Amino acid sequence: MPTVNQLVRKGRKSAKSKTKSPALEGAPQKRGVCTRVYTNTPRKPNSALRKVARVRLTNGQEVGAYIPGEGHNLQEHSVVLIRGGRVRDLPGVRYKVIRAALDTAGVSDRKQGRSKYGAKKG
Repeated sequence: MPTVNQLVRKGRKSAKSKTKSPALEGAPQKRGVCTRVYTNTPRKPNSALRKVARVRLTNGQEVGAYIPGEGHNLQEHSVVLIRGGRVRDLPGVRYKVIRAALDTAGVSDRKQGRSKYGAKKG
């Protein structure tokens, strides 16, 4: 325990809060290039083939990003825009690909909740 004199000299340091999406470096989105596009199986109670892309960002970091929606046109060397938002099913996936931005196509034939999937009306 510090003495009163030590507290006068140094004071108490408050703990720094950790960010949940460190690779974005405070930016709302970041651009990157897909290095690998693959499927992954979710954690215990669920079962599916979730689509994931390994993305090398402009800051040099490489992260896993989930590709939401049905179907996608991504492959190696596709340029994508990623945002924060983890997928609880998939361990280590903290980012999502933004649909209908850069090389990513929107979800075709989507009628509800279109804005998140880059689908136009009609």
